[in-house]
Amino acid sequence: MHLEDGIVEEKEISKAVIKRLPRYYRYLGDLLEDGVERISSNDLSDRMQVTASQIRQDLNNFGGFGQQGYGYNVKYLYNEIGKILGLDKTYNMIIVGAGNLGQALANYVKFEKRGFWIKGIFDVNPRLQGVTVRGIAIRMTDDLPQFVRDNEIKIAALTLPKENAEQMANLLIENGVKAIWNFAHIDLRLPEDVIVENVHLSESLMQLSYNINRYEKEHEIKE
Repeated sequence: MHLEDGIVEEKEISKAVIKRLPRYYRYLGDLLEDGVERISSNDLSDRMQVTASQIRQDLNNFGGFGQQGYGYNVKYLYNEIGKILGLDKTYNMIIVGAGNLGQALANYVKFEKRGFWIKGIFDVNPRLQGVTVRGIAIRMTDDLPQFVRDNEIKIAALTLPKENAEQMANLLIENGVKAIWNFAHIDLRLPEDVIVENVHLSESLMQLSYNINRYEKEHEIKE
């Protein structure tokens, strides 16, 4: 850490570590539901299929949290990782694109449990206007700017064709959205003060395809 203009700046944490934190959070949540109060790094590594040293290294980036001979207090670690991930706050969000994917996201009840509140769903198709998804009526995108401002929307999920994604993202940003969860088949390039998470489902499926083929070659699977 170092001081700059009187502000303590935290050391840079690698993206790889940050990407692993939600997985830790999920496993710790499962342990809590099972009534487990504490766990060693070795036991946690068995459950997560990562090395105990990897777990210790990852958590030491944030101060450790463990005690030698005791292990980790599951509830405390769960809460602290939640704070690191920003899950001790709540976020108002909308979904733009009310097709199958957009409606599937709207139907996912665990978002609210994590502090992400879906306030609106938008589309350009007039046939969808007024259709409700889990109690939320689909609105037309003409209503978007005013709705975003009135409801302090911080996050927008884009589940719309790639041709419209960048224009829509810019409209959202102009009206106060600070983060884009982008499912459109395009990597959005937006101002630096806007957080973008590009999610390409087909790329994950292609990685699965590669691993299937690699496994078959290594094990010489024959019909």
